[in-house]
Amino acid sequence: MTGTGPRVDDLLRELAPRVVGVLTRRYGDFYAAEDAVQEALLAAAVQWPEQGLPDHPQAWLVQVAARRTTEQIRSETARRRREETVAAREPEDRRTAPPADEDGTADRDDSLTVLFLCCHPVLTPAAAVALTLRSVGGLTTAEIARAFMVPEATMGQRISRAKQKIRSSGVPFSMPAPEELPRRLDLVLQVLYLVFTEGHTSSSGPDLQRVDLSREAIRLARALHRAVPDSSEAAGLLALMLLTHARSTARTGPDGELVPLAEQDRGRWDASAIAEGTALITATLPRGPVGPYQVQAAVAAVHDEAATAEATDWPQILALYGVLERLSDSPVVRLNRAVAAAMVHGPRTGLDLLARLDTPDALAGHQRLFAARAHLEEMAGDRRAALAGYRAAAERATSLPERHYLNLRAARLASRTG
Repeated sequence: MTGTGPRVDDLLRELAPRVVGVLTRRYGDFYAAEDAVQEALLAAAVQWPEQGLPDHPQAWLVQVAARRTTEQIRSETARRRREETVAAREPEDRRTAPPADEDGTADRDDSLTVLFLCCHPVLTPAAAVALTLRSVGGLTTAEIARAFMVPEATMGQRISRAKQKIRSSGVPFSMPAPEELPRRLDLVLQVLYLVFTEGHTSSSGPDLQRVDLSREAIRLARALHRAVPDSSEAAGLLALMLLTHARSTARTGPDGELVPLAEQDRGRWDASAIAEGTALITATLPRGPVGPYQVQAAVAAVHDEAATAEATDWPQILALYGVLERLSDSPVVRLNRAVAAAMVHGPRTGLDLLARLDTPDALAGHQRLFAARAHLEEMAGDRRAALAGYRAAAERATSLPERHYLNLRAARLASRTG
């Protein structure tokens, strides 16, 4: 869909999960429905920019995808049996696929059901991310492969295996039962956050960010928040994404180089996204229950509200990381808390806390630990230790902009250290 114009792209991404839902519900086969919808999306991406939007875009997509599904069913014996089974369940006057505009389910929005299906626990997180982007986000396999820097064939196999896993597991196409919803929602939030973080800071490759992925994650999080408005963590995740993504334009320089938070031009931050994210988390936190995404959003809001780096309310951030550590302890949370502690109590306090992370079970040998330690050693005035830390972090960085930034810091220190 790339290059078809923002209006068509946005519309297709919005309609993709709805059409997958209609086809899955009609034919009872997510595997076949998802393939057919991909073909319908590609046909629309070619025809609509040239011929104009149809009067009923969703019905158009349903009709094209249904026709493709029917062709597949008729061409295979096993699928013919399924067609007969499906037909036997329908009244005689409905035994052929009706025109989309006469289908009672054509306008039904099953987007949330599709999202939960793509994030089912039978899938690995990597498979769930890929399937979510294709079936819910409406991205093509090629687009997802480019985003994750893998060959298209590799991504195609990953998506195919994910769909086969869902098929073989007999996962029903329905919303989770009320008692399952909290656990299943946690997985959906986790997958959406994985998509966002990969877009915010790419794990590898020449670019620091993949803004299209971040924007897609925000769009899906916004849709999820609309669907489950009482979920404080869904609101918290959306707020966290908005408040973090608001700084995206200032995170890179003219040549794509990394600009650290303290050196960013805060005038380039997206004020409307900050206002939306701040209002959302301000309204959500008192409502509770408070979860990790809300606390992280609160940390992001404190950073965004500071007029300058020096004006950052580090004591409040340190207190919030203390809350986060109690809610969702992890080595990364403890690392961030150590940096906040250093900003409040001095670099030696932070370095003492970082030393506790230098274990095989935590972050030993990880780039982020070396980079944080180097930063605090530099704050403490130990240039040689900082230089060694920056070099060690650069050796381990898989993102080229991050590696260049760390090498630059090391070079500057080396020139002053002699």
